Amino acid sequence: MIPMYAKVIVDITHEKLDKVFEYSIPGELAGVLKVGTEVVVPFGRGNRETKGYIVGFSEIPEYPPEQIKPVLKAQENKRAIETKLIALAAWMKESCGGTMIQALKTVLPIKKRGKLLEERWVCFLLSEEEGRKKLAFYLEKNQKARARLLAGLLDQPKQEYGLITRKLNISPSVIRALEEQGVLKVETQQSFRNPMEYQMKERESVVLSGEQRAAVDRFAEDYGKKRYGVYLLYGVTGSGKTEVYMEMIRHVVEERRQAIVLIPEIALTYQTVLRFYGRFGGRVAILNSRLSEAERSDQIERVERGEVDVMIGPRSALFTPFPNLGLIVIDEEHEAAYKSDQVPRYHARETAVMRGELEGASVVLGSATPSMEAFYRCKTGEYTCLTLKNRAEDKALASVYTVDMREELKKGNRSILSDRLSGMMARRLEDGQQMMLFLNRRGYAGFVSCRSCGYVVKCPHCDVSLSSHRDGRLVCHYCGYEEPMVQICPSCGSPYIGGFKAGTEAIEELVKRRFPQAGVLRMDMDTTRTKHGHEKILSAFANGEADILIGTQMIVKGHDFPNVTLVGVLAADMSLYTDDYRAAEKTFALLTQAAGRAGRGGQKGEVVIQTYSPEHYSIAYAARQDYESFYAEEIRYRELMGYPPCAQLLAVLVTGEEEELLSTAVKYLKEFAKRAGKGRELQIIGPASPFVGKVNDVYRRVIYLKSGKYHILTAMKNYMEQYIEMNKGFQTLRVQFDFNPVNIF
Repeated sequence: MIPMYAKVIVDITHEKLDKVFEYSIPGELAGVLKVGTEVVVPFGRGNRETKGYIVGFSEIPEYPPEQIKPVLKAQENKRAIETKLIALAAWMKESCGGTMIQALKTVLPIKKRGKLLEERWVCFLLSEEEGRKKLAFYLEKNQKARARLLAGLLDQPKQEYGLITRKLNISPSVIRALEEQGVLKVETQQSFRNPMEYQMKERESVVLSGEQRAAVDRFAEDYGKKRYGVYLLYGVTGSGKTEVYMEMIRHVVEERRQAIVLIPEIALTYQTVLRFYGRFGGRVAILNSRLSEAERSDQIERVERGEVDVMIGPRSALFTPFPNLGLIVIDEEHEAAYKSDQVPRYHARETAVMRGELEGASVVLGSATPSMEAFYRCKTGEYTCLTLKNRAEDKALASVYTVDMREELKKGNRSILSDRLSGMMARRLEDGQQMMLFLNRRGYAGFVSCRSCGYVVKCPHCDVSLSSHRDGRLVCHYCGYEEPMVQICPSCGSPYIGGFKAGTEAIEELVKRRFPQAGVLRMDMDTTRTKHGHEKILSAFANGEADILIGTQMIVKGHDFPNVTLVGVLAADMSLYTDDYRAAEKTFALLTQAAGRAGRGGQKGEVVIQTYSPEHYSIAYAARQDYESFYAEEIRYRELMGYPPCAQLLAVLVTGEEEELLSTAVKYLKEFAKRAGKGRELQIIGPASPFVGKVNDVYRRVIYLKSGKYHILTAMKNYMEQYIEMNKGFQTLRVQFDFNPVNIF
């Protein structure tokens, strides 16, 4: 037999060990190991047992065979990944930064199987005549427990094991005794934990509109010809994009292939999954971070058994190990949640496109407010645009009114609710209709400041203000630092210090005081911390148990409540003036998505946008729900400034606990980048302190590199990684690379 050698990546997250090591394969493991198998290998001088992943094989060793150590064992109870996922991990390492092992850990969301969940059934084996003879014998011998069990099985020949032990008070020893006598047998079946509580309902027949049918037909035509591409389903809010997704998926499933549906928020899982269950039944599974390890393991186990056609979930569901993936759908593709904030900092959109290329699968991006990148690629012909210009069933878009809050102040109205919005809310309550109030804030109050000198109470460990909570605490939402509420300004001694009460809790209290007859629900990070927090609030609102839903961004993303006829957007322009070149894009998308929640049923919808900047183009176009005019103006700004998608941007974040060392390191790193990039189409900005310059006593600095060509930035990333590895000064610092960041550090 020809000896084989395994190429192994060791499970150590360190750049210096980010390479392939060679191990021999002992005879007992020949034919057992596969690409992606997790193994235990001896590593280092002390031959410490270390985990690793096989990334390839070779018959010819690179080193003398006598110097090559053997693989010790294959890890039991672990899942092997496909070669295609390893190729995807390699692409992520190169295109997004980080080490190969970090990329592998990203595409391996499930590391080990959870404890198996089993169902046990007690099954009667005798005929009724034989059973009654046996029952008479037990009664004659005064064997009451056996008689009780046998009588129960004569009434119902197959019963759940736990029900018998509880209801009939039968001990396991009695069941074993009758099993030994051949009276019954115990059957064991593996079952899977279902993270969604749902009831199957008969699906209402849906007739696609002409626009919807045209989109599906174009996709199906290309798919039938094996032209697997990237499509942007650009449709106004309420145009029925989900129905189009489901028809596309049905087409793929009929070809015996599988589909992944990505959603940006866990909050969207409930409604989305119910709709997909209605179409595809139990062959739907979900993955998200709220599931237990056992629940997540069960979903992957179902995938491997071929029991799942559709996987739904946020970003991590992209790596579901389907054997024959045919379609990836990214709903609300414009959302920043699709960008990972952990190394490797991949974007689900680009990663899905790459996985589609590797798998021979199509990718469908859907949004009413597409990202600038997606729409730009449609304009350049890289993506195919499928357009839905009208709402389903010819429903009209909501009427949008803009309220200038500066004028409200002049009139003496200092409330967070404008007179117009208050009046419209009162009318909705009279008519028995529902409404949503959206606030882009969290917590009971915002920052605490002095009205005399302007002093702001800040975290001593982080460069951010503390937030005031109702229980009298000041809390840092970055590191968790707390201190009691201050009564006197520490700077000038003035008693006029307090919080700007514009949090969701404060809005909830205000609304309850003004409309005591209304049922009010609040949905934010604090009310959805529990596992099923999202589902409970959304189902209660959908069932009409409340008139008003107050919340943060999670309430205006993709939800469909037919009885909502009014949406109020409070502090609409708060996201406009952040230190982020995407601020206008994010504000436009947020306002347009919020407006899309109104009027999705039979009644006309209305939206009130309260703002201090009604003249800003992002707010003006959002009020008109005019994406293409917004895109035309925004793309001119991006072209002028050299920002994505017109150019490419690489952010290099360097962090460390010693500020002086950090400042020296980023200075040298910039100088090296200048030398390495000489003669290239490259602009270097910084180093600078990011929006938050210190978090939990760790200082942060960022350098930006801009270029018209992506490959120049990936080459610069590789050069800088080599420079960092060779210089000891970086050993106590952490360096992260982020291509085309959706959130500035």
